[in-house]
Order: sequence, then C-alpha cells, then structure tokens
Amino acid sequence: MPNPTAAMLVIGDEILSGRTRDANMHYLAGEVTKVGIDLREVRVVSDDPGAIVAAVQALSAGYDHVFTSGGIGPTHDDITAENVAAAFDRPISVRDDARAILAAHYDARGQELNAARLRMARIPDGATLIDNPISAAPGFTIENVHVMAGVPSIFQAMLASVLPQLTGGAPILSQALEIRRGEGDIAGPLSDLAERYPDLSIGSYPFIRDGCYGAQIVMRGQDGARLEAAMSELAEMFPA
Repeated sequence: MPNPTAAMLVIGDEILSGRTRDANMHYLAGEVTKVGIDLREVRVVSDDPGAIVAAVQALSAGYDHVFTSGGIGPTHDDITAENVAAAFDRPISVRDDARAILAAHYDARGQELNAARLRMARIPDGATLIDNPISAAPGFTIENVHVMAGVPSIFQAMLASVLPQLTGGAPILSQALEIRRGEGDIAGPLSDLAERYPDLSIGSYPFIRDGCYGAQIVMRGQDGARLEAAMSELAEMFPA
C-alpha cells in the first residue's frame, strides 16, 4: 500500500522577495519522511488572497495532507487564516477557546490582548486547534490542511503536535555513495541500475571539489534489503 502523500504551501511576500530564507520546507521534508508520509510538492505564493485560495484548493484536492507555513500572525498582511477559510467556504471568527489561550498567555506577561493580537484567535468554523507551546497563538487544522506559523521554531513545535495524530506509512530509508567521476561517465550504468530497481528512487547530485568532478548518488526506498542490494551493485560498478 502506498504511503500517504503531502504538499507544503509557503505563504509570504518576504519569501518571494528574498528577504527571508525559508527553512521550514527542509525541516518538514525530513520529519514526514520519518513517519512514512511522502512530500510530493512545495508551492510558494505571495500574500495575495486569490493565490492562497487557489493553492489551498488545488493542493487539498491533490494530496492526503497539506501543511502551510506563514501568515497567521497579528499584522495586516497576515491573511492566511481567512483565505484558508474561504478556500473551504467556511466562516471565520474569533473563537472562545483560542481567545482563552491568548488571554492566559498575555495576562501572565502583563500584556494587553489588544485587537492586533486578537486576530490570532480567528479560527474557521469546524477547525481544530494546533498547539503552540512557544508563543501560544494556535494554528489550526481544517479538513486535510494544517495551518502553521512561519517562524521556524514555532513551525517545528506545531508540527510536533500534528504528526502524531496522522497515519503514516513505511518510513523511507536512504543511502548515499560519492563517486569521483563526471555524470557523463556514470549516466549509462546508473540508468541501467535504475531500470533493475524501479521500486527505488535513485538521484544523482553533481559536484566539483578540488578541481575534480563527481556525483553523490542517493537511493531511497522502503525495502532495506533492496536498498542494500542496489548500493552493493553501485559500489561494484564504481570502486573507489
């Protein structure tokens, strides 16, 4: 049985402008791989309502899980929550349980739960909250879409509370071998190897180091014995 599939939607003008480097995709890919969920697509969209709605609808229909990152803070350009709600044609409003979480957080710090901070308590109807142990403001899950913060430490904490609730498959195993030859020299034999092991993903990643051309060959799959066999063949084909 194939593993569940996932996509990621990264939201924010700051990513597309180059002002902020996204770290969440790399982290998400590693974590879902551990639990047997295959990350198949990542999209980045601007802070544009139509783009967010269209992307959420497309990814939600195409994959078992969608993880979003960014745009759920207190400022005017944090527009993810209302547009995810619009994608599912759900009303959105300040919800009592989310408000209570924020009120307790800010009361403990002697700070006011003002109108800007209260924006972070807006939750679409029917959504469940995602815990945020770092800054309290919750994310939420609606249908198969998990809406989380863009700050890496908060994204990671939210993901840690979401993943145990999801049904995964077989973890993906991975092995790598560095070959000190150019890709043009190894392409033919590598293609033949890939044909013999269609159940494995075999990737070639070239490099130039100390004036020497080479490639790191990475194999991924669910069957450890098949992975070992393919790696052994590769090592025999290109001895160090």
